[in-house]
Amino acid sequence: MVFAEGRPVVIGHRGLGSGEIDGHRENTLGSFLAAVEAGADWVEVDVRRTADDTLVIAHDPAYEDGLFVVDADATTVSARGTLLLDDLLAALPAHVGIDFDLKTSMEDAARTPDLTTAALLAPVARREARRRPLALTSFDPAALLAMRSLAPEVELGLLTWLEFPVGLAVSAAAHLDVAFLAVHMGSLRANRIEPEPLQRPLAYVVGLLHGANRQVLAWCPAPDELPRVLAAGVDAVCVNDIAATLALLSD
Repeated sequence: MVFAEGRPVVIGHRGLGSGEIDGHRENTLGSFLAAVEAGADWVEVDVRRTADDTLVIAHDPAYEDGLFVVDADATTVSARGTLLLDDLLAALPAHVGIDFDLKTSMEDAARTPDLTTAALLAPVARREARRRPLALTSFDPAALLAMRSLAPEVELGLLTWLEFPVGLAVSAAAHLDVAFLAVHMGSLRANRIEPEPLQRPLAYVVGLLHGANRQVLAWCPAPDELPRVLAAGVDAVCVNDIAATLALLSD
């Protein structure tokens, strides 16, 4: 199992949380280290590649002025404050788990499989999996299949977006044979795609995945949703408020 049994694993979203939390901007070294200080078990790390094949930590594909990360070299993105993956891994204590959120680049379509973002990340993931708890998630099923081939020891999770139909997500996770489903809370509440009459109870979804020998990571539950999520028996939560989550778990 990816996530240890017992209380759910608490994963810091983009470090201490999305946006700016307590003065720490997301996906910066300060944010990740603050997440560790706050008690996070794992951190979620958005990984992209640059034009010169350096792996960096960035959620969005482009900066506000329109420069795409994949079109810039490592020197340029570093000057803009983007954290190099190697710098994070050197600073992050080995007991802290990592969920690599692999961000496939559209430009990977024009590359051979050995030069895609997944291929560049594979040796890093293999190395880190030998020294810390580690998993890799992606919205891109092809990237997950590539990672399975290149780094078979790395645990994989299918990541689904906002209001993606939860039934499709559950079935896909089982039949892609990934270890867990990382499902956004937008799929676990009534939404535009699946209004309430089409929704299964959260406990039903979790139970079905557990019955299929898969674990469940609830992605970005709001604070008022956490009690329902935890009661449903999820195995991990990726959150923007680590302290509040840990306090709730300790009650």
